Amino acid sequence: MRDNATLPDQEMLAETVRKVLGQWLACPEPAGPPHKLFHSPRARELKQEIVRAGRKLWHRQYVDGNGGNISVRLSPEFVICTPTMLSKGDLRVEHLSMVNLDNSQVMGNLPQTSEIQLHLEIYKEVPEARAIIHCHPPYATAHAIAGIVPPGNLVPEQEIFIGPVVLAPYETPGTLEFARTVTPLVQRHNTILLANHGVVCWADTVTHAEWNVEVIENYCKTVMIASQLRSPLPQIPPEKVNELLAIKQRLGMPDPRLPRQHPRRKKRTPANGPASTTMPMQDPADTEALVATITAEILRIMELRG
Repeated sequence: MRDNATLPDQEMLAETVRKVLGQWLACPEPAGPPHKLFHSPRARELKQEIVRAGRKLWHRQYVDGNGGNISVRLSPEFVICTPTMLSKGDLRVEHLSMVNLDNSQVMGNLPQTSEIQLHLEIYKEVPEARAIIHCHPPYATAHAIAGIVPPGNLVPEQEIFIGPVVLAPYETPGTLEFARTVTPLVQRHNTILLANHGVVCWADTVTHAEWNVEVIENYCKTVMIASQLRSPLPQIPPEKVNELLAIKQRLGMPDPRLPRQHPRRKKRTPANGPASTTMPMQDPADTEALVATITAEILRIMELRG
C-alpha cells in the first residue's frame, strides 16, 4: 500500500476535480474541427447574440468609436469574439472571429480584438464564465478614472446581481499584465471596474453579461445623483441585506460576503433572445456530492496502485 504521506492532499485534489467538472459542465459542446464548430447552428445563435449585445451597447453609448469587446465560450477550447477596429454599432455576424485559449486565431476574416487576453484569463480562472463584455459606460468609467468605488447596500438590484464593487489596478490595455489585473478578483466578483479604463463583466450568456453592464452603470449614475441630494446616503438595513444575500446565494451568484461557492450559476432566461445554452443547472449539493465521490475514487485507485 502507498504511504499516506505520498498521497495528494484531499482538499487540493477535490479543488482540481471541482474545477475540471465545472469546465466540463460549462462547455458541453463536443470537440471537433474548428471550421465545423465555428459554422455550427449553436455558434450561429451565439454570434447573433453578440451582434445584438454590441448594438445595445452602442445605442446606450456604453462604447464609442471602435471601443469595447465581447466574447462567448463555444467549447472548452474555443472562444468566439468581436474583431479589433470595428464599431459595435456596425457589427455583423461575418465580422466575428474564433480563437483558442492560447490566443491563436483559428477562424474569421478579421483579426480578433486586441484585448481578448483579458477575456481568456477570465475564462481560465472562472469555469462558470461563458460570456464576457468589456466596455466604457460613462458613469461607471468615471468612477474607475476617479479611483472611487461606489458605496454598497443602496439598491437591491445592485446587491443581488453585482454586489460589492471592486477596482482593478491600471495596466496598459491589450497586455498580459492588464489581463492579469483581474485574476485575483473574478472568482468573487462578476463585474469589475478597470482603473482609468472601463468595466468588464462575465456571466453565463452574452445577454446576461450585458445586463450586468446596465446594472453597474445605472447604479453608478444613481449614486452620483443621490449624493448631490444627501450625504451620507442611507443604506439598506443589515438584516435586509442578509435577505438579499440569501436570494443571491440561491441564484448561485458570486459575492465576497458569501462563503466560497463552487456550484454553477443559476440560469436566467432573457425576455428577448435565446435562453442560456448551458447544460441544465446542477443542484449545488449534487455537484459537491459528485466532487466528493470522484475525489474518493481517485484516492482509492492511487492507494491500490501504490
